[in-house]
Amino acid sequence: MSSGGARPLAPWRWLGVPMLYVIAATMVFAVPMRFWGLGLPEPVFALPVVFAWAVIRPSMLAPVGVMTMGFFLDLIWGSPIGFWAVCLLLPYGIVLGARSILAGQNQVMMWVWYGLSTALAIGAGYLFTMLDTQNAPYPASVGWQFLATVVLYPFADRLIDRFEDADVRFR
Repeated sequence: MSSGGARPLAPWRWLGVPMLYVIAATMVFAVPMRFWGLGLPEPVFALPVVFAWAVIRPSMLAPVGVMTMGFFLDLIWGSPIGFWAVCLLLPYGIVLGARSILAGQNQVMMWVWYGLSTALAIGAGYLFTMLDTQNAPYPASVGWQFLATVVLYPFADRLIDRFEDADVRFR
């Protein structure tokens, strides 16, 4: 069987493997290394997976996976427990509700939708941080995190394409 052919839909393939990739990438980028005085960017690696899961809706377990990734980000980045879970569930719910609008859109429009969902998640995080600490995060840092996360859209697109190749409903 070729690697580009149709594969059966298994929950571990669509939920477990992307979650492991998110955990691994987050751990690598959380290492405090500096190059020429600059640290590694801190993109929210979970957002491409959250967006793809909302578009393809592979399982009813996806919201549990989103919450799990959010709790993991809370532990890694030292946020209050539930902070990133809520920030990830907000765009998941909005994109899930807009699935009928997203059906058949070209790649540029999907990237725009991904950027909007990223802005929602990071904007919610900015607002929740302001409310929690009574102090605003540095806007330039938040902007760089947004840009570093938006450029991750090809990973969401690849996951969506893999689902469409495996699901007979899309043929």
